[in-house]
Amino acid sequence: MSNLQEGNAKMTNYRWTIVTMLFLATTINYLDRQVLSLTWADFIAPEFHWTNTDYGTITGLFSLFYAVSMLFAGKFVDWIDTKKGFLWAIGVWSFGAILHAFCGIVTAGITTGEWTMSFSGAREAISTVGDVSMIVSVSVTLFVFARLVLALGEAGNFPAAIKATAEYFPKKDRAYATSIFNSGAQIGALLAPLTVPFIAKAWGWEMAFIAIGALGFIWMAFWVFIYHKPEKNKHVNAHELTYILQDDATDVAAGAGTAAENAGKRVSFKQAFRYKQTWAFAVGKFLTDGVWWFLLFWIPAYLKSVYGLDSTQSAPHVFVVYAISMISVFSAGYFPAYFMNKKKLNPYDGRMRAMLLFAFFPLLILLAQPLGGISVWIPVIIIGIAATAHQSWSANIFSTVSDMFPKYAVGTITGIGGMAGGIGSLLINQSSGMLFDFTANTNMKFMGFEGIDSGYFIIFCFCAFAYLLGWIIMKSLVPKYQLITDM
Repeated sequence: MSNLQEGNAKMTNYRWTIVTMLFLATTINYLDRQVLSLTWADFIAPEFHWTNTDYGTITGLFSLFYAVSMLFAGKFVDWIDTKKGFLWAIGVWSFGAILHAFCGIVTAGITTGEWTMSFSGAREAISTVGDVSMIVSVSVTLFVFARLVLALGEAGNFPAAIKATAEYFPKKDRAYATSIFNSGAQIGALLAPLTVPFIAKAWGWEMAFIAIGALGFIWMAFWVFIYHKPEKNKHVNAHELTYILQDDATDVAAGAGTAAENAGKRVSFKQAFRYKQTWAFAVGKFLTDGVWWFLLFWIPAYLKSVYGLDSTQSAPHVFVVYAISMISVFSAGYFPAYFMNKKKLNPYDGRMRAMLLFAFFPLLILLAQPLGGISVWIPVIIIGIAATAHQSWSANIFSTVSDMFPKYAVGTITGIGGMAGGIGSLLINQSSGMLFDFTANTNMKFMGFEGIDSGYFIIFCFCAFAYLLGWIIMKSLVPKYQLITDM
């Protein structure tokens, strides 16, 4: 560190530049993830003859790929470190996002034997194929492969972002910093319905994947120059570095070791699974991540199936859902800070108290279907409140990892929890598609609802209680705060 930095009496705030980059990466992550959900019903399904089950299979397998990738992405980030790990992650997922655009061309080539590099030519060729089952089989397989590549890269976003947050922020600020970069999920979800359907309508669904996918490569160009470890960053002066490292003395006193002693340390999966803290985090993610992914992947389809709104008509409704969820930027950081600062609770207890509060709000989603007959805006607002609760919960459950585990283990533990969340998402997405087709085809009746409406009510019931169940299990596994020092 230079003498100029050391002599500067005013603390720099470069850590917020890092959070801005993490926010932008998460925004791009969710934009890329949502392109399919906003194009499949109106543009892709008619071309390839998909059903809800086909779409559920694709989204379900994406969740599975994401789950498995998360397990190894965390270890990869811990091994290769934050800067390079993020570059690899966003490079791979941006390539995977763009890959979706060429599924139609390859489907046309395989099903007709004639190859063209024109998107419109591919659509015309597919329309001449009489064997619908072949079109479905080939196109679904190709989209599954594209989702595999997307999932492989996207799995690195949160392990790298949580690790960067642990490196640049003291524990008391991590939930707030996490809520800021995690709000990129809402911003991505906000921007997607305002851009993707209109790009697809004007220039074809393929261009939506290409245009959004290209954003990641632009982000990479900035990350190369912006991110360095705080102790090696010329933009971080001595005062900011002291602020960032303020927890180190407490952690050393608790037996966690100094940063120098921990440098180069790695944690194995076998070691990680020895701790109840790991299982608590994994269970919390398993039960609740699927709720968010269900909202992300199925709300446009819900508005189309139940209320007859196409992707452009439902754009304002989807926008409102995620606009409401932006409240989590405030709530995710305010409530745990209140319990820690005003009630003098330790970081873990403060977060768990806040998470219990957040867990009650999704219960409102039980009213979405019953009140939906009054106006479509009532379920939209209720779903927005549930989305707010999820993002507030999510920012804090991520922060419990950096509260309780040493920095060198954060990526690995985050990856394990992400894998559990991905498995939960696989189950809800796959079962949703099958349930919606079954209820629609049989006109099933449940709790006063008929057809596909009854299917959505069943899924909403699970979404309503997932957080309370997750909180109870987490609290049972880890009733008191304990810093892990012996990994």
